[in-house]
Amino acid sequence: MSHTHPTTATLAEPLTLPGGAVLKNRLAKSAMSEALASRDAAPNRRHVALYRTWARGGAGLVISGNVMVDRTALGEPGNVAIEDERHLHVLREWAQAGTEGGAHLWMQINHPGKQSPRSVNSAPVAPSAVPIGGDMSRLFVPPRELTRDEIRDLVRRFVTTARIAKEAGFTGVQIHGAHGYLVNQFLSPRDNHRTDEYGGDLAARMRFLVEIYEGMRAELGGDFPIGLKLNSADFVEGGFTQEESIEVARRMAGLGLDLLEISGGTYASPVMQTGGSAVGAYFSDYARRLRDEVDIPVLLTGGFRTAEAMADALSDNVTDVIGLARPLVVEPDLPARLLTGGAEPVRLPRLSTRVPALDKAMGSALALTWYELQMRRIADGKRASDSQSAWPAIGFALRQHGPGALRPRRAARARG
Repeated sequence: MSHTHPTTATLAEPLTLPGGAVLKNRLAKSAMSEALASRDAAPNRRHVALYRTWARGGAGLVISGNVMVDRTALGEPGNVAIEDERHLHVLREWAQAGTEGGAHLWMQINHPGKQSPRSVNSAPVAPSAVPIGGDMSRLFVPPRELTRDEIRDLVRRFVTTARIAKEAGFTGVQIHGAHGYLVNQFLSPRDNHRTDEYGGDLAARMRFLVEIYEGMRAELGGDFPIGLKLNSADFVEGGFTQEESIEVARRMAGLGLDLLEISGGTYASPVMQTGGSAVGAYFSDYARRLRDEVDIPVLLTGGFRTAEAMADALSDNVTDVIGLARPLVVEPDLPARLLTGGAEPVRLPRLSTRVPALDKAMGSALALTWYELQMRRIADGKRASDSQSAWPAIGFALRQHGPGALRPRRAARARG
């Protein structure tokens, strides 16, 4: 008689979300920006092929890279933007591919606010006219403060993109409220100096997020999953704090949010690139505190490298869902092997140009570009490269984005 290993059984357990949707297991592919869109910010066959690969890889939940609500406001070159139904046929192909085998496919919906590089946006907007400071400032045009009418229009845009996602066959959406993008900017007292109903105390600063969520819920119905990616903290002086994060989580749980993904950091403070914890997962200490205070399903991404660590985090009630990002680029079928007990500990490549000064100068841009290149390889029917040389990534970045692509960028994006 065969027996299921306890670790495997824990990872394979289905999860019923508050709205009634069921994830077939506890493994999720978290969002990574694919940088695959055409110049008009349109999805294409590469998205279809890439997400079919991930759906077949066995995860219960697959979350797209950030889809922007305004094609004039991208977070980086290659972002998809969905403003209307013009790309509905490709979105339907994407959704069908990404839900193969019973996987959920959720569209992550986002607006960059002032975190929109000058290479793609000469007129960024933000809650307040607070520029990005520090070494990153030269890459961004200082933002203009949004008017009330523009804020209401942005809420409408988020809802419209969510409606189109549902119409196309995506099985859920995730609001990107982390990593210094627009929703996070509204939440942060460092970025939001408004004196109207969208600024001031935390209740006012979270109004933009709440209006987006309530608009989506009214449009999508009570049983359509809506998730939120939220910073545990911004990790910058005067920014969004852990206490405020828990208050936002409590409010969103009361409104019926289906899944809260925990993250942290901004461009100015890229903790996702450096931080860890004793259990091998980023932000697990915050997750433990959150679980004591708020009743909401949690997705924790980053730092998980063994099946045992994943199962322990689930069994210890640290999280409900294990998020994996970069490991699923290197090993797209990792979830299936984790669920059958056949997975070795994850080992991500240590990329290098073999020129230490260049490696240091390029920092996180090196790895981010390398993973974008590997996602393109997978979309073209190849496997991720076994080489740990960073030179192909440098060449790819130069071809795709020009010399500015090799400067520090998107440092807060989940490394998973």
